[in-house]
Amino acid sequence: MSEPADLSSQLAAAARALQEEPDTQRTFDRSVRIATELIPGCDYAGTSIVQRDGTIETPAATGAMVRRADELQYELNEGPCLDAIWHHDTVVSHDLAQEDRWPLWAPRVVAEFGVRSMLCLQLFTSANVVGALNLYSSQVNGFDDDDRDAATPLAALIAVAMAETQHADDLRIGALTRTVIGQAQGILMERFSLDAVQAFNALRRVSQDNSQKMVRVAEDLVRTRVTPGVRQP
Repeated sequence: MSEPADLSSQLAAAARALQEEPDTQRTFDRSVRIATELIPGCDYAGTSIVQRDGTIETPAATGAMVRRADELQYELNEGPCLDAIWHHDTVVSHDLAQEDRWPLWAPRVVAEFGVRSMLCLQLFTSANVVGALNLYSSQVNGFDDDDRDAATPLAALIAVAMAETQHADDLRIGALTRTVIGQAQGILMERFSLDAVQAFNALRRVSQDNSQKMVRVAEDLVRTRVTPGVRQP
């Protein structure tokens, strides 16, 4: 295991690398690569993320095995990743073949994927739980205390980076939405001699009448210049 000073420099480099990623997906992808590089016992890594509707997904993994092992937890509603998300900051299993906490999931990943030990850490910000960082090893006792000490601050860095990039993505999406709606308003204002409020209300009526989001109505109008259902107030 790296000496403390070396670990600090590695974590600092990890923080810089995560901050350099331009969007959420690339932050996810970089985080799992960093985990396998920084944690000696980690053969494979993935992230379990809680979506806004409450479902859990694995947006990034170092291989198909990790995705399937994670998905089995979601399907069976048991496993170390779920425990890390909902119940404990850190979950360790030194030998999944002897594990009784997840009687359905553990035997399957041992038999199907050769996974023998796991270290899962909750990803959280001050506001809310984001998900879990899931570290897989093909060895019994694959993770020791030094691995846990290195993984804990790494998980904190990943959680903050993910929250920041998600916020940035939301801001970009919001800006794009406002832009396209503004463009559609401009078309209606010119075509029907409407003011800005009247044009916005016209878009809203079409959205409601057709059970479509307003941004979709605006996108269609900007793209096709066709204004079905729009009537002058």
